Amino acid sequence: MPQTILVAEDDKHINEVVSEYLKESALLVISADDGAKAQRLIMENDNISLFILDIMLPGLSGLELLRNIRNDERYAKTPVMMLTALSDEYTQLISFEGLADDYVTKPFSPKVLVKRVQALLRRSGAFQSSQILQTGSVQINFDSYEAFEEGERVILTLREFELLKVLMQHQRKVLSRQQLLNLVWGYDYFGDERIVDVHIKNLRKKFKANIITTVKGVGYKSDMDGDEKC
Repeated sequence: MPQTILVAEDDKHINEVVSEYLKESALLVISADDGAKAQRLIMENDNISLFILDIMLPGLSGLELLRNIRNDERYAKTPVMMLTALSDEYTQLISFEGLADDYVTKPFSPKVLVKRVQALLRRSGAFQSSQILQTGSVQINFDSYEAFEEGERVILTLREFELLKVLMQHQRKVLSRQQLLNLVWGYDYFGDERIVDVHIKNLRKKFKANIITTVKGVGYKSDMDGDEKC
């Protein structure tokens, strides 16, 4: 299973962008837009691997949440990243004195933030080295041949898994039916190309998200969101 990250950020746009970039990096995300909701999620979940806390949250502040986290036996050593528009020395000092592990000021690059998250997870021993690909809320694990959507396992046949894997490995690239046959079924397959359509249809039924796009007259592709600056 992927590591779970709690994102507590009251700015809806920033919350959504950070969450999406983390999901695309094979991480499971739970989010809150105020301190009270974040505290409830902390109490309800025993497997959070890292916290990203905006300091200026309504309700409980990020610093109050940090103190509560460090007083919780389950999370006393779990990495915490403070995310804030406050760049003054005093706020940074009290964050680190409260045992925060990192401090990121806005605006920031989501890609760099993800790298910092991964570095914290590696140092804490929570980072998984298994090969994982993710598109939106859907991820696949090459090692275990498992697929997940929003952290829940999706049961796929071997052929469905291989088809989804190839599409996700070629993000945004349109693959024709013949290309998919060659890559998934093998170059020695001489059957009806429409078998690809059947498997695509079955795959779509198993996921809530629309992860496969049909390009009429050409083939299929798997999409991923573009870069964005917070």
